[in-house]
Amino acid sequence: MAADDLREITPRDDRCPGPSTREKILADGWATPQALVTESYEPLGEEDIPYDRYTSPDFFAREMETVWGKTWQWVCREENLTDAGDYVVYDIGPHSVIVVRTEAGEIKAYHNSCLHRGTQFRRSDSSGGADELRCPFHGWTWSLEGELVTLPCRWDFKRVRDEDFRLPQVRLERWGGFVWINLDDAAPPLMEYLGVLPEHFKDRWDLSRRHVVLHLQKELNTNWKAAMEAFLEAYHVMQTHAGGRAASGGWDNAQYDVFAPHVSRFIHTVAATYPDNPNDEPFNNRPASEAETFARMGRKPEGLAELPEGRTARSYIAEQLRETMGGALGVDLSAYSDSEMLDSIEYHLFPNMCLFPGISLPMIYRFRPIGMDPGRTLFDLMFLQPLPEGAEAPPAPLAHRVAAQDSYASVPGMNPGLGAVYDQDTGNLEMQYRGFVAAKKRGQTLGDYQEVRIRHLHQTIDRYMAG
Repeated sequence: MAADDLREITPRDDRCPGPSTREKILADGWATPQALVTESYEPLGEEDIPYDRYTSPDFFAREMETVWGKTWQWVCREENLTDAGDYVVYDIGPHSVIVVRTEAGEIKAYHNSCLHRGTQFRRSDSSGGADELRCPFHGWTWSLEGELVTLPCRWDFKRVRDEDFRLPQVRLERWGGFVWINLDDAAPPLMEYLGVLPEHFKDRWDLSRRHVVLHLQKELNTNWKAAMEAFLEAYHVMQTHAGGRAASGGWDNAQYDVFAPHVSRFIHTVAATYPDNPNDEPFNNRPASEAETFARMGRKPEGLAELPEGRTARSYIAEQLRETMGGALGVDLSAYSDSEMLDSIEYHLFPNMCLFPGISLPMIYRFRPIGMDPGRTLFDLMFLQPLPEGAEAPPAPLAHRVAAQDSYASVPGMNPGLGAVYDQDTGNLEMQYRGFVAAKKRGQTLGDYQEVRIRHLHQTIDRYMAG
């Protein structure tokens, strides 16, 4: 049966012919976490998504008020704030928040605005260290705990009482080694907002036991939603990453899950062949053999050209990664399944975070508007590695800023091959955004299953806009 043959689709079987992702993972023979083989899908509608949702300044302004002003967003890792006085400034649209570690070791967040005449304490998106929060304009100064300690010419401000001029705090909570803020004082607690994530990640996916090894920020000339949507489906792999289809294996049978209200997920198997679904031109529209899949995999053991007899590419590459990565990291990876070692497992947390709990693809994504321009986005790409037992996370490295025209591979420490893949991932986005504006047909038509996470994103936005 060819991959493009038509058949009746039901909500429980809304996928290409061949074994499902769940069946493929179970066939590996590992005791995988229950979260990994859980399925949660239902159709979410068929209507087009209007392009005005990406390009309209009015829609963008409504998002700023109803979405960005009322949702939990991660600012930094805890290892960005190791010492008293360490701070990070987080900007989203018109909002600016400064997060700082106090002398008592707490982490607090304040509106980044002096209570005298409004000047920012620190520049947007900056980080560093400070003994106090001093306004650079007139010198009004607050302690790291938010207390007013210096008011030049106090004689001229008789109505200013110190207890009334404490810095207003922004809600702050911590989970998974990340520091989170919410500008809405009435928002639900973070742990409630996270939905299934604490349960799914609580054991060996505990991100608080990982640390940052590389962080880059790429400027993209598109809307934040369009940028993120490029990473919410594997449907693009056939064309955008055409050269790696056989090695990737299961892009067309990726699993898509929606865990309402804020979480969705895909699982895209790697080095997994689908004999009932041939779709690879280099092999004359037949499925790649295990040996051919192994030969094309970029993560096969160095110096080994052929697959040992009797082994699948998937199981052997995962086995070698447990040994080589475990030794390099000083971490015991023997309990991690083939899927956790190899597959692209991506959770999305509304509005703008993607989390990968796997071992060899250990990424965190964040997509946020640059200023008040609906057509510009800052894409944070962060790589995390497991910590050895008992080890403390070292201070997080500074983010490398990458201009829109530059390659991800230009960042020191970035794997050139992976950088090229990310160049492919975001290379279409400026043309897509221009197409939004130029189109006579005024909306995008989504696949019911493979692009369900995009529809879930927009429906969640609509719920926030409706209050």
